[in-house]
Amino acid sequence: MRWRNKAMLARWLLSGEWQAHKVQSGVAVIAIAIGVALGFAIHLINTAAFNEFSAAAHSLSGESDLEVRGPQATIDESIYPLLAEHEDVELANPVLELDVALPNHSKERKDAALKILGLDIFRASVMAPDLIGIPAEDKLFDVLADDAIFLSPAAMEWLGVKQGDILNLSVGTQTVALRVAGGLRRARAGQRIGVMDIATAQWRFHRLGQLSRVELKLLPGTDKAAFKAELEQELEPQSHYLVAEPTTRETRVANMSRAYRVNLNVLAMVALFTGTFLVFSTQALSIVRRRHQFALLRVLGFTRKQMLGQVLWEGAILGLVGSLLGLALGYATATSALHYFGGDLGGGFFPGIKPVMHFDPAAAIVFFILGVGITLLGSAAPAWEAARALPAPALKSGSEDTALAKLENPWPGLLFLASGILFTRLPPIFDLPIFGYLAVAQLLTGGIILMPPLSALIFTAVFRMVQHASHARPVLTTALARLANAPNQAAIALGGILASFTLMVAMAIMVTSFRVSVDDWLRHILPADLYVETAASGDTRGLIPDEMKALAETPGLVRVDFFRSSKLMLDPSRPNITLIARPIDISEPGNTLPLTGESIPVAQLPKGAIPIWVSEPMVDLYGYTPGKHVTLPIAIPARTFIVAGVWRDYGRQFGAIQMRLADYQALTDDRLVNDAALWLEQGVAPEQVIESMRRLPFGNALEFSDPGQIRALSLNIFDRSFAVTYLLEGVAIIIGLLGVAASFSAQALARIKEFGMLRHIGMTRRQILGMLAIEGGLLTALGVLLGFVLGGCISLILVFIVNPQSFHWTMQLSLPWESLLSVALTLMFLAAFTAVASGRHAVSGNAERAVREDW
Repeated sequence: MRWRNKAMLARWLLSGEWQAHKVQSGVAVIAIAIGVALGFAIHLINTAAFNEFSAAAHSLSGESDLEVRGPQATIDESIYPLLAEHEDVELANPVLELDVALPNHSKERKDAALKILGLDIFRASVMAPDLIGIPAEDKLFDVLADDAIFLSPAAMEWLGVKQGDILNLSVGTQTVALRVAGGLRRARAGQRIGVMDIATAQWRFHRLGQLSRVELKLLPGTDKAAFKAELEQELEPQSHYLVAEPTTRETRVANMSRAYRVNLNVLAMVALFTGTFLVFSTQALSIVRRRHQFALLRVLGFTRKQMLGQVLWEGAILGLVGSLLGLALGYATATSALHYFGGDLGGGFFPGIKPVMHFDPAAAIVFFILGVGITLLGSAAPAWEAARALPAPALKSGSEDTALAKLENPWPGLLFLASGILFTRLPPIFDLPIFGYLAVAQLLTGGIILMPPLSALIFTAVFRMVQHASHARPVLTTALARLANAPNQAAIALGGILASFTLMVAMAIMVTSFRVSVDDWLRHILPADLYVETAASGDTRGLIPDEMKALAETPGLVRVDFFRSSKLMLDPSRPNITLIARPIDISEPGNTLPLTGESIPVAQLPKGAIPIWVSEPMVDLYGYTPGKHVTLPIAIPARTFIVAGVWRDYGRQFGAIQMRLADYQALTDDRLVNDAALWLEQGVAPEQVIESMRRLPFGNALEFSDPGQIRALSLNIFDRSFAVTYLLEGVAIIIGLLGVAASFSAQALARIKEFGMLRHIGMTRRQILGMLAIEGGLLTALGVLLGFVLGGCISLILVFIVNPQSFHWTMQLSLPWESLLSVALTLMFLAAFTAVASGRHAVSGNAERAVREDW
């Protein structure tokens, strides 16, 4: 019975508070719901996309135990019989895997290629039966036909073809016509692939004698680890073959997108982190407003333990409701996003898949606990104060600000700032900037804790200056007196503004710095007047020597540079790097490459050494520092190179190496190139050169771009990649404004007696509203000013620590002054307006009734 009475009293207090102050409680619930929804939605989308992409990649390997591949895109097929005849191998399946360019592709398929697998039908039917083509009943031998291709349903839909149609594909400047002979036995939803007979694929795509990999199925009872080690020793003398398990491909996919996924999840937590301070603000102001009520309850027999539990229970209810709403909203958001936009989230890591949404109970529980825990954390300090307050002093009027006196201690804030600075000096963990994230949280928390002493110091100084002025206005003086003498309540209102605006400033500076750096980088790497290629992507694009000669002899050109790019695998657990061969002036490489430092001078290069220039990720991921001798498996036997310098590259996150085209061709005897950069004679228009090249025998296969088009496309891709970040910036601003509304509304209600007293001594309602507007404007101005400082410090961590440790590239710092100032002014105006709107109801009552309760 006693327990039931306590529960009834707790419900009565809670329902009374919620009914009397719906706006304040609603804002806290919304803040928690938004934070949980964003985090849960991004987690679900990333998980669905990653799982589907991994499953699609795994389906290409079938039921193999191991696979043998080379560091380059293809290996010599002579390795196949050696593996097939091995005594421990039950079945060896040769595979040729190519991304084939599409001719005359539409705008929707720009920069896309079709993945085609060349398979041995007899071995693949055992190793990877799902990838077997299904021919028409009267054309069963189409699986071996030299003009047939089998497409997955997603590929047919994407390409706009059906069984029996002709599909044109690009191989260099030529077009290969294949007949769509049917579909596949089983393909994952959204998986765009084609399957051909391996001999046909080798012939049609000019890969005679080449394979991508050989998949191995071992005899039952074979020790896979021992066999793998033995095979690696057997193959080592022949070449740089790589023996890996199919799961290594999944690890490679995970490593490819991990930093992007983690950073998105951390950014999603920004809203939840900001919600913590809004909950604290709501609960603290609620405690101040109900200080007399709680004191009376203590006098009537309420214990400290009951008081502590009551306030924590109120906070837990806020978290419970907010978390449940957030989970529902997050699931709905993720489902809609996957349906309309796919699972890519702008990062470009999961193309060509169609993820299926699955509710994740474990993740839901984690985010639910996180939401409730955040609210309990925000309620802890107010609950502790309510429990420890002595009833007698709390019953007296004017004791409200003393309830928050402990907030004036600056040492906890300074300790947080010091620990945050210390964390910036610590290295990444598992290639993730864990301490960088913690440093951001520490700086933000420390800055907010320092708000009460800082606001007291600043507003007291301003009040004294205005007080001594000869023409000080009463309304301004009264507003400053309030802020100077009750700084703790002001600081609580300031906390939500500071948290949201600081994070918005930090993210805006980071994104702007990145975008400006990318723009400058594009200007440096696109010096030519015109660029030519046969396709934007794919393994089959390129120009042969005769075509290169024809391009170079086109009238109106003063210079032509040819480029050869290819993929190189240095570590099976990491994504491939890009090897780029191009003309480079060894004496002045900075004229061609956007170097981050000095290149090793020609005179200091060892005699006979072949120089290479590596991108920034190569330094972090592989230790390729300037002056280091490295071995690259691009020729047999492998050659040693010297790292001559480091260059900035925002286009290839996982590393790239550049070398002179002449050195590359001498080592590999590969005369194919992918792209050409053209410098035009003065007075020659690009259209003239394009028209001349179109008249070449292979002219219709060429695609032309000017630097402006490439730059605009690249920046558009950048903006799409950061679309989620832009969304989170907007959410931070919205939550900040909600926090302003909740804080000022709660303070206005708590100050009804103060407004009544001011009315008694002669202030009009209009003057009181003016005072509230000034308070709101000054508080927000201080919050914005401190937000600029704190956000600037956090942006330094994001730009110089988090980004280099996450993506292994550096950038220059740039400040978006115009957008930040416009947001700041808007925030100040809305804060003043909100303060007036919140206080209008508080000053509308009878002055005598307002002070009647003043003991």
